[in-house]
Amino acid sequence: MEIIYIVFLTFVAAAVGTMSGFGTSTIMIPVLAGFFPPVEAILFVSIIHWFGNLWKISLFHGGIDIRLFALFGVTGFATSHLGAFISLGSGETILLRLLGAFLCAYALFVTVQSGFRIPSGRLSALSGGALSGFFAGIFGIGGAIRSLFLSAYDLPKARYIATAGLIGLLVDTTRVITYLAGGATLSGRLWWGLLLFVPVSLLGARAAKVLVGKIPQKRFRLVIAVFLFALGVRLALFS
Repeated sequence: MEIIYIVFLTFVAAAVGTMSGFGTSTIMIPVLAGFFPPVEAILFVSIIHWFGNLWKISLFHGGIDIRLFALFGVTGFATSHLGAFISLGSGETILLRLLGAFLCAYALFVTVQSGFRIPSGRLSALSGGALSGFFAGIFGIGGAIRSLFLSAYDLPKARYIATAGLIGLLVDTTRVITYLAGGATLSGRLWWGLLLFVPVSLLGARAAKVLVGKIPQKRFRLVIAVFLFALGVRLALFS
């Protein structure tokens, strides 16, 4: 039954994350952190997320902005390793409460930032890479921050998705290696379950493409933000 629940969660998270722009990790990690040790939950979702970035690169052929990849990647590579290292050394209760506080702050931010725009430029790219890499490493949640900064450069959609995918692939590879080298691992059922969870996440993303035009995006993002805020409060106060 546990595998069935995770399959359902993976499908919903992939669909909701794609439609809302929050990302699969933002939906899955707060839920799984209530049932698995935080680092195990982060490692597990990061592997699924790695494949998601690989699909972005392979499915969207608009080219990759090498300059932005280099700027985001150079700082994201370093800070994702730092964040993952901190995550490995943190107590579970502290990590869960920090994750809860981060989710609350993030949910509040995305509900009021519709008119906010990051200025484009080299400093913004370096800052965006550093922040998104760090939060991806420590909490497993960095894609939304990366998107916030990357959207400032007005890339064509396919080029934007492919570039974001390559940046994310670099960050995910760095932090997965750091988690594993630091002793993090998955239980046997989760390792075997990846053979099912990974393709299910692709199905969820494809479902999102069908549904996204039928749901008002602004209202939908607000509902997800409320959901994340409630999860954040639970993790911050009751872990």
